[in-house]
Amino acid sequence: MISLAETMQISSSPYINALLSLIAFIVIAKIADLLIDKVLRKCSRLTRAGIDDRIIDLIHRPIFFTILITGVVLSVRSLEPSQNIVFYAEGILYSVLAVIWCIAAIRINNVIIERAVLRVSDVTGMSRDIIPLVENVSRIVIIVAVAMVVFSIWQINITPLIASAGIAGAAVAFAAKDMIANFFGGISVFVDKPFKIGDYIVLDKGERGEVIAIGVRSTRIKTRDDVLITIPNSIVANSKIINESAPMPNFRVRIPLSVAYGSDIDVVQATLLAIAGKNENVLADPVPIVRFREFGESSLNFELLCWIREPSLRGFTVHDLNCAVYKAFSKAGITIPFPQRDIHIRDQQR
Repeated sequence: MISLAETMQISSSPYINALLSLIAFIVIAKIADLLIDKVLRKCSRLTRAGIDDRIIDLIHRPIFFTILITGVVLSVRSLEPSQNIVFYAEGILYSVLAVIWCIAAIRINNVIIERAVLRVSDVTGMSRDIIPLVENVSRIVIIVAVAMVVFSIWQINITPLIASAGIAGAAVAFAAKDMIANFFGGISVFVDKPFKIGDYIVLDKGERGEVIAIGVRSTRIKTRDDVLITIPNSIVANSKIINESAPMPNFRVRIPLSVAYGSDIDVVQATLLAIAGKNENVLADPVPIVRFREFGESSLNFELLCWIREPSLRGFTVHDLNCAVYKAFSKAGITIPFPQRDIHIRDQQR
């Protein structure tokens, strides 16, 4: 390998050329460090995100040492030492470089994960306690990858290690399949964002409640009876879930009711709209409406539809509206029919 000094024919001495080549690489490394620190940092100020500044702080030193170690390797090669010296010198230098980048990669990874989890937490309400878990898992992946690179540098056969790791990984995966399924189910919940903390959801089996926690393993909802339901994320990811709080927090209430045949339907509609307008939980926009649904067997069937501020007010609002309808109908003389049966007794005596 020809050094920079030999290329420029500065000296006939290989040691002087190696030294001058090393000095040249030190200068290049310092220039690159200044360019990254000054130019890239100035460009990063044009963006709103603060993450690029932190990444620049973490990469400019590894880049400096990469150029410097490259210069040392080329300088050593220019002296044409024995193969053993070259092997061990390059092995040590490249291993040091791998460790430097391993530390930098872990720190950059932590910055990205922290920012990503915080943004997801703001949207989904996911607990921020997941940050250390994700950081530890990714740190292990990075360290294992760097270890394989170091083994490759020292020409260590890693095939038996990979085979052993594969067998051990398969055994662990089989033993913890439910945990892994819940983990990936939690990831799908975080990515798809079908609900967030504070939303009212209805599960497949009819349970309804407020989402109070979204974890890595499970999701928890609290019902109106103050009962806590914990659902594994693997089930959540494969279930039909109705989110009553999305896409808008408002919730539509339906009040079905019946009046007797012969009732004045205009009076019925006006009475129902007046009742809805007086209820403090009912929104004025969208406006409440009344629908004449069908002619029943013994009644005219109507439905009052109105919007309330949030799903949690459904039960209380339905109660208030039902009470108000009963009182208003009684006062207006509107009959609410109920099932009646006429019994005819036949005299079978002859």
